Amino acid sequence: MIQLRLLSLCALVLLSGTTVLAKSKAEKQAEARQKADQTLQRLYKATPSAQSAIKGAAGYAVFNNKSAKIFVGGGGSGSGIVVDNSTKHVTYMKMREIQAGLGMGVKKFSLIFVFQNKKALEDFANGNWDGGGQSTVAAKSSDGGGSLQGAVAGGPGVWVYQMTDKGLALELTVKGTKYSKDDELN
Repeated sequence: MIQLRLLSLCALVLLSGTTVLAKSKAEKQAEARQKADQTLQRLYKATPSAQSAIKGAAGYAVFNNKSAKIFVGGGGSGSGIVVDNSTKHVTYMKMREIQAGLGMGVKKFSLIFVFQNKKALEDFANGNWDGGGQSTVAAKSSDGGGSLQGAVAGGPGVWVYQMTDKGLALELTVKGTKYSKDDELN
């Protein structure tokens, strides 16, 4: 009988501890915005012209991702935010990725999307964006005056920067990636 009470007490303590340690919706939202701000600061340090490109755009998205590949397959996940520059509205998002091809390793990276028009921004935020896989060292927008240097075209009206722990990446791969709203945080 004493063992049962002791076990019940331990279970109660553990359950109450997890309740206290669980993050609230507001805390998770604040954490997502903070991660996005940190990622943007890293981008601006690596590519100062990106700041004016993002400020002048219809909006932007920032994602922090982790992926793993073992032999012929892999996957990844991440989270981020989409910001409409005209309204300052933030949409909380998540991403899932499927990879095929030979390889092995774990990769942490950040993606920063720059939406040059409202339609591209809304399509992305509503999960209606299809991006193709691309690889390049740098690209420039003819109307961006070089402000998008280091970004890769991700589709009509969409430019993408990819950051790793070492700075701006020389490649971009978005094939097999699905971006969607995070129902828990919106």
